Amino acid sequence: MKKLAFFVIPAFLFLAFTFPKNSITDKERKDATDLLSKTEQGVFDVVKGLSDAQLKYKPAPDRWSPEECVKHIAVTEQALWQMVEGTLKQPANPEKRSEIKSTDEQVVNMIEDRSHKVKTAEKFEPQNTSFKTLDEALASFKSNREKLIEYVKATNDDLRNHVATLPPGSFDCYQMILFIGAHSNRHTQQINEVKADPGYPKN
Repeated sequence: MKKLAFFVIPAFLFLAFTFPKNSITDKERKDATDLLSKTEQGVFDVVKGLSDAQLKYKPAPDRWSPEECVKHIAVTEQALWQMVEGTLKQPANPEKRSEIKSTDEQVVNMIEDRSHKVKTAEKFEPQNTSFKTLDEALASFKSNREKLIEYVKATNDDLRNHVATLPPGSFDCYQMILFIGAHSNRHTQQINEVKADPGYPKN
């Protein structure tokens, strides 16, 4: 029995320190990667095969074209992930969890809800991005999204106890990752709205 304990106790301690208690669950990991993968594909599908006239069509002067929507998606993708990284570099702040008012599902639904209009910050407006073409924006989006998916698949960071505060409210870093996926879907819906406009070019 003593010999067995000699081997079992060190193994238990190894596992305890190897797998952090506060990492996300397998279900949370799958839910996030599924959302990120699905919404990534959605962006590519919604602009696939569009002509230059269709990509640049604006239903009104104050509305975005499909190409502009993609530029906004790409630049926001960068900024939101930088915010998550910055928050994770700071000490955990679980005391701020009391400020979180939304469940994971509510975060996704809130961001995807197109009935509630939000004006973006000036630096995230399409004309202010560094992207000159749709292809540049898509390449940036694809690169950043794939890095994020790989991160979610492998991370043991304490995403739940690092809380960020944005204008819409406070979110833990796991919810921020859901926010990123939902945000791209929000603007995929916007592109579909443009494509449904009566004046949208047929080719």
